[in-house]
Amino acid sequence: IAGAALVLLAPILALVAGVALVTSGRPILYAGSRVGLEGEVFTMWKIRTLKADAELRVGPFYGAELDRRMAAETTWLGRILRATHLDEAPQLWNVLVGDMSVVGPRPLRPRFFEELCAEIPQYWQRLTVRPGMTGLAQTRIDRGAGWDEKLAHDLEWIADRSVRFYLATVVATAWRVLVATVSLRWRTSG
Repeated sequence: IAGAALVLLAPILALVAGVALVTSGRPILYAGSRVGLEGEVFTMWKIRTLKADAELRVGPFYGAELDRRMAAETTWLGRILRATHLDEAPQLWNVLVGDMSVVGPRPLRPRFFEELCAEIPQYWQRLTVRPGMTGLAQTRIDRGAGWDEKLAHDLEWIADRSVRFYLATVVATAWRVLVATVSLRWRTSG
């Protein structure tokens, strides 16, 4: 799936990379450390959606505070990429090399993961599967939901990793992306 998706998205990603380079410079890709299967730290790739060196200004936050700080640092192209989730497309490479799966719990930065393990004792159970580009939490609940609620959906995925559930999650994600893209187009043209 990841290989086919990368081939299909290659022309779009090349166009996005060109626009990003012209409008906000280098680097085009963002490389962030994330906690993966069995606690292994890996580099997760995304198309950069924030201004250069924004991570230094945003600081080590997560949740609502991070969202507020990032809003001020997001480029105009970044807003479009985030709304359509196209900024996540380079994670298909992470799937190809085995760091991630298409479906699974979303990977977190090591520091956030440690903090959440201290707050929620069973949080470490997310490490029993590969992290995913999408997951049940992303298809079922709003971004602002609590970490314990997100964990409940992650644990449900871990307990029932059937092909049916996998495909249903991929379809639900595709539907959400389509709705977000159409909504963005409608807002910008209206």
